Amino acid sequence: MTIDLARHFGPGGTFERSLEGWRVRPQQLEFAQAVLGAIESAGVLIAEAGTGTGKTFAYLAPALVAGGRVIVSTGTKTLQDQLFHRDLPLVREAMGVPAKTALLKGRANYVCLHHLEESAAEGTFASREEARDIHAIARFAGRTDSGDKAECLQVPELSGAWARATSTRENCLGSKCRHYEDCFVMKARKAAADADLVVVNHHLFFADVVLRDEGVTDLLPSANTVIFDEAHHLPDLARLFFGQSVSTAQVVELARDARGAQILHAKETPAIGEAALAADRAARDVRIALGTGTGRYAAAQLDANADLARALDALDERLGALGEILAAHAERADELRNAHARALELRAAIAAWRGEAGEGAVRWVEAYSHSATLHRTPLDVAPIFAQQVSGAKRAWIFTSATLSVGGDFAHYQSELGLAQAATHYWESPYDFPNQALLYVPEGLPDPNSPGYTEAVIDAAFPVIEAAGGRAFLLFTSLRAMDAGHARLREKLAAAGLDWPLYLQGTAGKNELLDRFRDTPNAILLGSQSFWEGVDVKGEALSLVVIDKLPFNPPDDPVLAARIEQINRAGGNAFMQYQVPRAVIALKQGAGRLIRDETDRGVLMICDPRLVSKAYGKRIWRALPPFRRTRSRGEAVAFFRGAA
Repeated sequence: MTIDLARHFGPGGTFERSLEGWRVRPQQLEFAQAVLGAIESAGVLIAEAGTGTGKTFAYLAPALVAGGRVIVSTGTKTLQDQLFHRDLPLVREAMGVPAKTALLKGRANYVCLHHLEESAAEGTFASREEARDIHAIARFAGRTDSGDKAECLQVPELSGAWARATSTRENCLGSKCRHYEDCFVMKARKAAADADLVVVNHHLFFADVVLRDEGVTDLLPSANTVIFDEAHHLPDLARLFFGQSVSTAQVVELARDARGAQILHAKETPAIGEAALAADRAARDVRIALGTGTGRYAAAQLDANADLARALDALDERLGALGEILAAHAERADELRNAHARALELRAAIAAWRGEAGEGAVRWVEAYSHSATLHRTPLDVAPIFAQQVSGAKRAWIFTSATLSVGGDFAHYQSELGLAQAATHYWESPYDFPNQALLYVPEGLPDPNSPGYTEAVIDAAFPVIEAAGGRAFLLFTSLRAMDAGHARLREKLAAAGLDWPLYLQGTAGKNELLDRFRDTPNAILLGSQSFWEGVDVKGEALSLVVIDKLPFNPPDDPVLAARIEQINRAGGNAFMQYQVPRAVIALKQGAGRLIRDETDRGVLMICDPRLVSKAYGKRIWRALPPFRRTRSRGEAVAFFRGAA
């Protein structure tokens, strides 16, 4: 049967008749036809579509009509919810396709009836707020069909109560749980198994791949087609999931669960709780041994840290002691048996991390505010991922607005071992030369010089004034963001401008975006989390300022090891690896500006290397075809209607 997608996407087609404001875009139809071809041939397609192409509809339509089960994987849970609750129903209803669809998230997103019940029975909470939230979750669990915590709006996402009311793979009792038949996770997986199209996120997809390789129960149903939206995230996620990691937070969770199990099932054995508390303290001591800073550290940097070595020795000893006493009482309850197995696994994982990394891998540590994670990461995941792609007869589709460098997909293909994939690139349908101006100011110092961030704000301020605020200022580091915020606050005060100034981290991302959209003259300063996945249409956002070219910090242990590996093999890591990654990240940041065919604005990239360095020209050519200038007067005039 021949499937005619033009009758849906073309003039007078299904979507134009059904959806208000729909515009026919030739690129979108071509994209949809390429996706259909890949599905029908079980091929591999890498597709970049510029902003405004309508890629979500372009892959959903053929996915719904081509037959077979489809898994659509998104970059974040927010996009996952948007796709499932908004985009997918629109496409399905407009096309009249009776396909079954399902939304599936990781287990930490669903209320666990067992752990919720245990927490309430245990009755010990870290704060009055946590106790209040546990009771709110219990009420939610009594009325919800899905158990998805995203629907429990009265409990903050970061509330400590969620850790008490959800499960992990380690502490789930599985079929031994007396709530198994009512388990929200199991219900969601069953719905996914019965669906024609399942919406997941990349983390869950990779978790499933790893568990399949280990011979553990599958999380996801088998599928004829896998579609990755926001596919530019995949190389870094693949490195994370195909490696091994163990966290001090896992030990803290084990200690908490062991204490709870002792209170409920072995009250007369306080030694279990004492051993658990000792393991908890030992885990926290590991974090303390890393110092007060947060960040990533190569294991080689930490070899001379005697405090860390002693803390890891002590943690091993405490986990061993906890494991022994849990083993003696494991038959008394499934919770105690489960805690015993976890103690053994954590001890083995820490011991494995302390060994040699092996060829082609790097050991490193990530220090957070209150925990630390020990990682062993493969540097080249292309052979592993290519094996996954070739191991099953199915279609694989990778799409994003940012996968290529000027239409060249070689970097992305090499990262994931997709040399034989078909590649397609579609320009945005927007009129970029008339809608936007790219301004690179003259006279700024070297980005590594002292006072650079202050110079960026000084250069940007006249343009911010001309734009009436309505600006995003995107920084490549939190430190630069904070310095930029302080300088801009001074400049606004000196100019007598009482414009709202929003800073990443002072409230939730969605809350800040809502305030920005709803408040005249607003200015928002953000770092990494605001470079992508942010959609502000209309006049609320008319200026995007980027402080530097977004090169990853060279002291990042995985990046440093990857650079060394490429250079040792005779390559040029800077041009082959670092520049393409910077291009993809910069395109994401630039993509915040023009989100609709009526949007107008200025993109200001302050880094002088964009025009002074030979590699800058490669980056310059890969950006959208905005009209370009180095004149501040022209940038200011853009907002006065003189350009």
